[in-house]
Amino acid sequence: MRCMMLVKSNETIEKTGLASEHDLAEMGRYNDELTKAGVVLSGEGFLPSSRGARVSLSGGKFTVTKGPFAEPNRLIAGFWTIQTKSKEEAVRWLERAPLSAGEVELRPLFEMEDFPADPAEQAGGWRDQEGAAREAFQAKPPARLPGTKRFILLLQSDAVTESGRMPTEETLSKMGALMEAGVRDGSMLGGDGLKPSSSGVKMKAAAGKRTLVDGPFAETKELVAGYTLLQLRSLEDAIAFAQRWLEIHVLVGVSTGEIEIRELMELGDMPIATEA
Repeated sequence: MRCMMLVKSNETIEKTGLASEHDLAEMGRYNDELTKAGVVLSGEGFLPSSRGARVSLSGGKFTVTKGPFAEPNRLIAGFWTIQTKSKEEAVRWLERAPLSAGEVELRPLFEMEDFPADPAEQAGGWRDQEGAAREAFQAKPPARLPGTKRFILLLQSDAVTESGRMPTEETLSKMGALMEAGVRDGSMLGGDGLKPSSSGVKMKAAAGKRTLVDGPFAETKELVAGYTLLQLRSLEDAIAFAQRWLEIHVLVGVSTGEIEIRELMELGDMPIATEA
């Protein structure tokens, strides 16, 4: 099974864009452990929310709010995606995450087999499109496009996504077409849906103590229902994509929706060590 581990931010990360030197060293050690065990699929850190935006849709109208955003401990600073044989194994990796204070949330990702076949489903529909896109990504990961930045778009959870109700065939087809267009122009780098928080686990750390909390979680506005990774020339391009996504998302039966856009950290954003 595949899971996403979402790491909450803090004031240091929001101000500097980086964790402390100690935390960075611990994170490097943990990354090595994940890699050696063959469970890590990907991992990314986010730049401060001052480089991001939130796009909301309500009553047919869009609202765009540029960062920075308040309450750093409610923001996400980065993530890992891992693949394990069971949820229990994933939780064991969660427990080993380098966290002296704060929170890491583990959420299983949707797989193709989680979506029941619809008798009305047509050949060449969303399932075939999704399968073809995944095969193409595995065979040849998208090349970086010159002059672009990488963004992650985080879809906020709502009552429908938390209920576990599956999207309609129309919604899946429209979303599949949007993703396929991104694959064709090279902007699409990945994306997945997260299962409801009832299937998740949080690890909280404070005062040298770690606590595991099983879902569901009450803070719906802080939860992520899905994400898309894109390489685009500007934040404005990411906002335009978010608006198209929200227009599709509300077809599931909600009147509002929100997506948070965050720019991903690149090697050039990391500090360069200098000799004393």
